[in-house]
Amino acid sequence: MQFLKILFWCLLAFVAAVFTISNWNAVQIQLWGGLIADVNLPLLLFVTFLIGFVPTMLYNHAIRWRLRQRLSTCERELLELRTPRPEVVVATPVDLSATPPTTPLVTPAASTGATTTQPTILPPGAAS
Repeated sequence: MQFLKILFWCLLAFVAAVFTISNWNAVQIQLWGGLIADVNLPLLLFVTFLIGFVPTMLYNHAIRWRLRQRLSTCERELLELRTPRPEVVVATPVDLSATPPTTPLVTPAASTGATTTQPTILPPGAAS
């Protein structure tokens, strides 16, 4: 494949050289203020080519740079999303003095054989 690239560029250079030699004519260009410039035709065509090519090349490089930046940003975000994050466990202190004492469901009267249970607490408006 490299050989074909070199062959293509050599062929293009040969065609450009033949065109330049066969068209080595002076062309008159009228400038502002009545000035006239004599320029060789191959030089004029080369400058015209550069005037069209350079802005297009700069635009293309700017677009590619911006797309590369967006791609690297997306890859970075994707990597951050794929890496597992350790869960942070926050221990809250428990104030034991603020909790009400628990009362047993069976009262000490259980020794006599009679069991009593605490009444069930119902929310307001609930039917009993």
